[in-house]
Amino acid sequence: MNSATEPRNFAEVALYLARLWRQEGTLRFLAIALNLGREKSLAGEMWKYGVVIGLLSFAFVAFMLLTEGGAAFNTSSDGINWGLAVSVYIFFALTSSGLTFIASLSMVFGFREYYSIAKRCIWLAIITLGAGFAVLALELGHPFRMLWAMPAGMQYLSPMFWMGVFYLIDLVLLLIKFDRLWHDDWDSPLSHFLSIASFVAVVLASGMLGLVFGSMVMRPMWYGSFTAVYFILTAALSGAATIVLATYMAYGYRHENMPEPLRSMASGKALPKVFATLSGIALFAVVTRLWTGLWSNLDGLEGFHALVRSPAFHVEVWAGLALPFALMIAPALQRRARWQITAGALVLLGMFIDRYQFLVTGQAVPMFKGAWASGLVEYAPSVTEWMMAVLGFAIVFACYGLGEKLFNLAGDPRHRLREGAEPKPAYAETGARAD
Repeated sequence: MNSATEPRNFAEVALYLARLWRQEGTLRFLAIALNLGREKSLAGEMWKYGVVIGLLSFAFVAFMLLTEGGAAFNTSSDGINWGLAVSVYIFFALTSSGLTFIASLSMVFGFREYYSIAKRCIWLAIITLGAGFAVLALELGHPFRMLWAMPAGMQYLSPMFWMGVFYLIDLVLLLIKFDRLWHDDWDSPLSHFLSIASFVAVVLASGMLGLVFGSMVMRPMWYGSFTAVYFILTAALSGAATIVLATYMAYGYRHENMPEPLRSMASGKALPKVFATLSGIALFAVVTRLWTGLWSNLDGLEGFHALVRSPAFHVEVWAGLALPFALMIAPALQRRARWQITAGALVLLGMFIDRYQFLVTGQAVPMFKGAWASGLVEYAPSVTEWMMAVLGFAIVFACYGLGEKLFNLAGDPRHRLREGAEPKPAYAETGARAD
């Protein structure tokens, strides 16, 4: 999108949409809005299918929750209390944190070669955190009770309370920061302060999310301060994988379609080095956690033995971590688009499996084992839980397509994109002109 045609506030967007509605009529306007333009584009397809799939999945989930309530989930108070929906929330929340970490490389620590992905990282951080909140709200059943229960209860000794507070602060700061970048404010004292504050907030938020689990001594597979560190490390990897995939997706998976700053970074060593480093660290963290769990004879760690027997866990380790690490450290492969895309997709698959396995396996060993159960608790997500996961991904795809059309996500304070460097947004079209 050309920076000269990018809207500067939502009032401009509203005025443009109202004018287009008057010019085209209701039916034609809805068709243009659903496609994000008069001509097909990848961003428009993401928006269209994201909206359609999101509405259908939401309708199914809402119907099941209204008719069956909590029985629509395969969770229970005496077994697996938190199921797939909570693991989806963790996946999106930590991915959002990781995207903020990647944006901070340029916005906080001054690595200027990462400027060209900073704005896209922040937009993705906003929408992934929003998708996580949406899934969690449906899982909670009565999410609006938090509006008065949290300030009235003030459970300041609870990590879960502070997780909510810091993630809310993180979301507000991300929105303000994106508004500043939307207005080309990259280097002012306010923008720099927002970048630092957002980085601090996201470290605290993801760390507190880890402490929600790490503080539970009754769940030995979760317990310990390492859980918070583990969440922060793997969040950074999820963020790196997401920005790689999202950037290539925006330009048809081809280097030559990218603006020069992005093309130079994607085909250089900067991004693969970060990706390889984070993959290696995450692989080390997963293996050492597994090693400790298998070696210890502490009651409650039997879940690690079940983890080793799980095919999904081996997909996570070998395909989701080891293979991407090997691809990104190989000089002959690390700069090639196809292998960067493959590594990004495999890492996200591995991290999704990791969040699910971490959550469910940690609860598989019954508390007070022997008093009421002798083996591991079995759990399989219900159709409703899977549809909640689909809804979360639909929200991300739809909002990302909208962002690609509406904003200049490749914005860079060092460069002015040339006309035609990337597809015209729906906002930029006038009259009968195609986008």
